[in-house]
Amino acid sequence: MAKHKIKHFSEFGSFDFTFEPDFKEFFQADYHLKGKWNEQVFKNNNPIVLELGCGKGEYATNLALQNPNKNFIGIDIKGNRMWKGASIAFEKKLSNIAFIRTQIEFVDSFFSKNEIEEIWITFPDPQLKKCRNKKRLTSTLFLKKYIKFLTPEGFINLKTDNTVLYDYTLELLNKNGLKINISTNDLYKESNPDLIKLSEASSIKTYYEKKYLEKGEKIKFIQFKLSNKNIEEPEPSEY
Repeated sequence: MAKHKIKHFSEFGSFDFTFEPDFKEFFQADYHLKGKWNEQVFKNNNPIVLELGCGKGEYATNLALQNPNKNFIGIDIKGNRMWKGASIAFEKKLSNIAFIRTQIEFVDSFFSKNEIEEIWITFPDPQLKKCRNKKRLTSTLFLKKYIKFLTPEGFINLKTDNTVLYDYTLELLNKNGLKINISTNDLYKESNPDLIKLSEASSIKTYYEKKYLEKGEKIKFIQFKLSNKNIEEPEPSEY
């Protein structure tokens, strides 16, 4: 197993659409491709969609296959996992996808104002332990980072199996009056009208999502917009 991880990690870094910046390249500084992803990487002006915590890269890769007129970037810290998506992208000769191996905490060092049109957060760690509100990818800490580079009309998609994370995110959005386009606590429920509004949320299933569904767990989904207002955390509770 260890040999496979090392091999995958090495191969991941060999693709010309994968990036593994050194810590000093983005810590308290702007990464050299910030504001230049379309110009220098994708060579077009198509909208850029970001997947945070992309894991094996399945979601970003499938989105890239379905949407050739958009560009996609997957971010995760584990290169041996992203190797899967990068390998598929290489085999299918996709030119509209890239992967960055880095910590999501520094995401605002990689993208400039209005550079990202849409964000996908697919099955993130719900962070149920202490300091959770500083680590959840839908917390105020992270939402304030996203607003720096998300377009005014851009939106964020959260897909999760975790009820606590789903309820926490809804509470945060409602407390701050942020616009919720779609929310459902059972994405695959028969005749769910939300599926008609956003087929991408249900047409792509990751490895882990299939495992959750096999166990009979319900998949939750929220699509929402940000605003420049000051965002506050919900009151302390079971979240």
